[in-house]
Amino acid sequence: MSNFWRSAAIRGAMFFALWVILTLGDRNDFAVGIFAAIIATWISLFLLPPAPTHPSLLPLLKFMLHFFRQSVIAGLDVAKRAFDPKLPLNPGYVQFSCPISAGPARSAFCALSSLLPGTMPVKSDATGNVLVHCLDTLQPVVEQLSKDASLFRAAAGAVRNDG
Repeated sequence: MSNFWRSAAIRGAMFFALWVILTLGDRNDFAVGIFAAIIATWISLFLLPPAPTHPSLLPLLKFMLHFFRQSVIAGLDVAKRAFDPKLPLNPGYVQFSCPISAGPARSAFCALSSLLPGTMPVKSDATGNVLVHCLDTLQPVVEQLSKDASLFRAAAGAVRNDG
């Protein structure tokens, strides 16, 4: 089965499952649900064609565990800084050279990075530079983002296409 048809089957099944959830499994709506899933699948394949790579389960699990751990650590750090006025805040911007290709993969990485307390990707350019706002520029933000990006690439199969 080609990557296109595999993606179509998975997306179609997901859209139909969403329909079943939304209609609470009412069998009278199955025909409409199948039609809606086919249309939604066709539109999604047109708007976001299947990628040549797909997520890997073990690296995805590693990334999820790492992300959860980082969320807790960063959340505790932000809370500590908010409630202890003696702790320094050095807000500002850092430049991060993102190894993930521009497009959906980099957008997904930046969206996930914005969920980590204390960092917010603000702008990305075609060369791979991402401007990140952080609460403390003295912290190893770029090194942490590099590690996150490496784990994300392994999980998502995202590679840079710059030659």
